[in-house]
Amino acid sequence: IVERNFLPSSLKIIAEDDNGQIMALRHLTYDVCGVQFHPESVLTPEGDKIIKNWLEN
Repeated sequence: IVERNFLPSSLKIIAEDDNGQIMALRHLTYDVCGVQFHPESVLTPEGDKIIKNWLEN
């Protein structure tokens, strides 16, 4: 789990879950993003939509 208190200023939170847990980050200088979940999982609601949006944006 990513803790807000330890994030460098170069990272921006771009997604959180309903409990406020960080689920995705973006680097402010480089074209780099990261997720902390598995959108490809068959158990993830709207997983195919998440992947499509990720790839197109």
